[in-house]
Amino acid sequence: MAQYIMEEMPDIQKTGKRITYPKFARIDNANIKELARRVGDVSGFSAGDIEGILLQTAIEMAHLMAEGRSVKIDGIGTFTPSLTLGRDKEREDAEEGGKHRNAQSIFIGGVNFRVDREMVRNISDRCRLERAPWKKQKSSNKFTPEQRLALALKYLDEHPFLTVWEYRKLTGLLQTAATTELRQWGHQPDSGIEITGRGTHRVYTKKKIVEEGQ
Repeated sequence: MAQYIMEEMPDIQKTGKRITYPKFARIDNANIKELARRVGDVSGFSAGDIEGILLQTAIEMAHLMAEGRSVKIDGIGTFTPSLTLGRDKEREDAEEGGKHRNAQSIFIGGVNFRVDREMVRNISDRCRLERAPWKKQKSSNKFTPEQRLALALKYLDEHPFLTVWEYRKLTGLLQTAATTELRQWGHQPDSGIEITGRGTHRVYTKKKIVEEGQ
């Protein structure tokens, strides 16, 4: 039986309201050997054969996505490759005559996954929940949201970008709270912070101020 906790979201807007949401209490990884064994138990195929098929499937999926194609597996979902610029590469200038990026400065940044609705239904039908007997560790209250924003901006004055991990070290927030708060700063027009990249390559940078007349 799976366990859940109720996690509190940071109060960015200072409404005074405590907003909570359910979250799995603990998620561990089932490796390919366990998956192959469980499929073998209900299919009649050997776990070794299934593991080999899964590994080869991963290789062939990589070949297909390297061609710029998505891979849809019915009942699981759709895998789509995404591109990113190298860390030391400047962004392309959209203006006519501006700098352009060539293929050597563009890399595979990650793979986006869109789950099949049938998978969600299957998980929901089989999931039985109970509340975890412990409380979630809370983020540090050492700083107010305004102070945390100031710490982030000061960090960005000295570094080209800020990651969630660095923001956690600066502020004492836990992973979920730090991710949520940084994302909110990134979407808040007057925060001075903007979001760069996607997925696992998402970072936060100092928002460039464009003066009038430029």
